[in-house]
Amino acid sequence: MSSALDDLKYDANGLIPAIVQDHENGQVLMMAWMNRESLEQTLRTGRCTYWSRSRQKFWIKGETSGHVQHVKNVSVDCDQDVLLIQVEQTGAACHENFRSCFYRDLSLEGLTENSQRLED
Repeated sequence: MSSALDDLKYDANGLIPAIVQDHENGQVLMMAWMNRESLEQTLRTGRCTYWSRSRQKFWIKGETSGHVQHVKNVSVDCDQDVLLIQVEQTGAACHENFRSCFYRDLSLEGLTENSQRLED
């Protein structure tokens, strides 16, 4: 597995974008960044681990919120520079407590919410 992880095309900061999708219905839940170590940990544990660019540290999805992502499949695009991670999502994927981070639609008129916050 080491060479497969090494063959991925990370950016200048050693990061690769990860698009996270609900494995049952295909809904895009979020986008986050991973480095080689967080990806390896994700594959080893079956729980999504990301790299926080703002905090400069690892974070395991759901570690504090309980909104865990259990990995079902990890795919790589044709250029090997983007990951698609299919998960079983518990609760909200978004830190704003929406099921998906993509809860707003954009038009020339502005932003419109397309879903409701989940109950705590």
